[in-house]
Amino acid sequence: MSFRFRFFLALLTATALSLSAAAGQSLSLKSFKDDLFAYPPTLSSGDGGAYTVLDYHEMRDINQRDEVPEKRVRAQYTDTGVRKLQQDLMLKTDAGDVRHVAVGKTEGAAIIVLYLHGQGGSRKQGVDDFTFGGNFNRIKNLMASNNGLYITPDFPDFGDRGAAQVAALIDHYAEKSPGAKIFVACGSMGGIICWKLADRKDTGSRIDGLLLLGSLWDESFLASPAFKRRVPVFFGQGSHDVVFAVAKQEAFFRSILAKSKTYPTRFVRFETGTHGTPIRMVDWRGTLNWMLAKAP
Repeated sequence: MSFRFRFFLALLTATALSLSAAAGQSLSLKSFKDDLFAYPPTLSSGDGGAYTVLDYHEMRDINQRDEVPEKRVRAQYTDTGVRKLQQDLMLKTDAGDVRHVAVGKTEGAAIIVLYLHGQGGSRKQGVDDFTFGGNFNRIKNLMASNNGLYITPDFPDFGDRGAAQVAALIDHYAEKSPGAKIFVACGSMGGIICWKLADRKDTGSRIDGLLLLGSLWDESFLASPAFKRRVPVFFGQGSHDVVFAVAKQEAFFRSILAKSKTYPTRFVRFETGTHGTPIRMVDWRGTLNWMLAKAP
């Protein structure tokens, strides 16, 4: 065997090993203003670290963070240059026309994150750069800088029709980015659609994680295609949420662990936080990186 041929074989082997190692590594989102969006101090934890109580304070986490409380965050929390990658689009599907905003790569994305609004919301809520402490601007920038796509749609209701339209939207963009991991975040009543997606054969077999933010519970999840695939689930809840009681959401979280002690789920309780607190305070990067590492 000639030296040149041996060298060629060695080069092929090294290349194959390099590609194999790269394929085995999960995507990890790069930082965006992590210091400003870091969680407040931990008061307590349990369930092997899966359950955490955080020291939330309205004076610090709203009044000091916002230039106009609950309406406009201080400038250092945002980077509005991401707007150049933002499109207001309409997708025609068999379930109906779906108007949505897309930020980032609409084809060939490595990760796709959808945000589903609650009662009275619209696609515009999830791309507002200045409300909720700038946290929507953060997820937009995280997706734009990490080869990702962020989508926030309108949908007609929180029933089967709404779920069908969101499922069609997911199907469309999954085909445009066949290698992407797909995560769905649901605020408040949007959680109804989250659970419906988990229970559908198509989306339950396609999505890779659910984020319930100030939302509700659904026992049918424990028999869903998504649960059987061990799709990671994150719960964020304010302890003073008067819409969906924190105790009931905590009980549902523990029912998942009772069904499977090693199930990938986390619960973050924002002590003294209210209904909208988890949307303002969720650490998108930390949560999504955990989900990327645990995704089926």
